[in-house]
Amino acid sequence: MSRTYILRRVLIAIPSLLGISLVLYTVLALAPGDPFGELVTNPNVPPEVRIALREKFGLDDPVWIRYVRWLSAMLQGDWGFSFVSRMDVDDLILQRLPTTVAVIGAAQLLAITVAIPIGVLAATRPYSVFDQIANTLAFVGFSLPTFFTGLLLILIFSVQLDWLPFVYRSDVQATGWKWWWEQFRQSIMPVTVLGLFQGAALVRYVRSSVLDVIKLDYVTTARSKGIGEPKVITKHVVRNALIPVVTLVALQLPVVFGGAIVTEQIFRIPGIGSLLISAILANDTPVIMGVTFVFSCLVVAFNLIADIVYGWLDPRIAFR
Repeated sequence: MSRTYILRRVLIAIPSLLGISLVLYTVLALAPGDPFGELVTNPNVPPEVRIALREKFGLDDPVWIRYVRWLSAMLQGDWGFSFVSRMDVDDLILQRLPTTVAVIGAAQLLAITVAIPIGVLAATRPYSVFDQIANTLAFVGFSLPTFFTGLLLILIFSVQLDWLPFVYRSDVQATGWKWWWEQFRQSIMPVTVLGLFQGAALVRYVRSSVLDVIKLDYVTTARSKGIGEPKVITKHVVRNALIPVVTLVALQLPVVFGGAIVTEQIFRIPGIGSLLISAILANDTPVIMGVTFVFSCLVVAFNLIADIVYGWLDPRIAFR
């Protein structure tokens, strides 16, 4: 794959992120609410203190001036200060980001691991009992929201069976393999909720894509040459059928992050999703801006990875 293509895609991502940051900052600036709104109703805070704080943080300046000031500070590594947590926004996000990325990454891996073999087997046996069961379960899994399946798993595996903890603890009192085992146990339910929700949608898409490819002429030609069916499916069908699936996985990342926000609230996961919810409730604008911008960066980064994998799966694509 050409390095020029990868470099060009990275350069295209930069103005995209700038545009996203401008839209996010403008929406947050025009939205109702004020990080110092509670000071207005606090009789212990003198009016001159409220005015001084607003002047210090430039809350009364025009939106474009505040955006340029924020962008300049961010490029220098200063993402702002959290009015609620009393700490820098970048430090606050870095404390929570690894947990969210680990849960989402494990959920996506689970979704892909489940969806590809089931979708391929369902497509190679169309309208069979396996195909009908797979389609039914996929439809049910995609229709159920993550908050419902999350609560259902908690009732079954935590309340009734008492097998798994339903609250994610970041301060596990263990070391060595026991620490890893406790982390694995408390990650099972949130990863399963997100992974099966995404996998249900991917199963139907993989099945449809394989059905489209398996009817093409070059597949028939490969069979006529005496190539075994397993090799035809794995080498000639699956690889080409996965090309649109890669694009779908990248485009569904915003949905994954949205589901992660809900899932983190259900299982009390200390990730940036729960941080975003608490910041919204407290009108902590710097944290809201920082978290939403991190989400945007992750989505753009995964789309870039999808473009690279797309080219690897289909060498016929000309990167010009």
